[in-house]
Amino acid sequence: MRTITVTDAARNFSDLVSRVHYQGEPALLVKGGRAMVKMTPVRAAVTGRDLAAAWPTLRHLDKAEANRLERDLTRARKLLPALGSKWD
Repeated sequence: MRTITVTDAARNFSDLVSRVHYQGEPALLVKGGRAMVKMTPVRAAVTGRDLAAAWPTLRHLDKAEANRLERDLTRARKLLPALGSKWD
């Protein structure tokens, strides 16, 4: 992890943000010799397009598994008390 002073971070903020984001290199910002802030990259959001592209690669239930799942869900719903809203 890269250590940088708060002053240097302020002077080179755009470069620091780019380095953390694009290179995935976290940075520890220090002031007066004390650690103040740790910057880490944010995970990329998964979009609907990403999920649609991944769908064909996923394992799908066969007919027997789908039927068992449907049966289990039906049983579970019957066992659960009716959920009401306090606003009803």
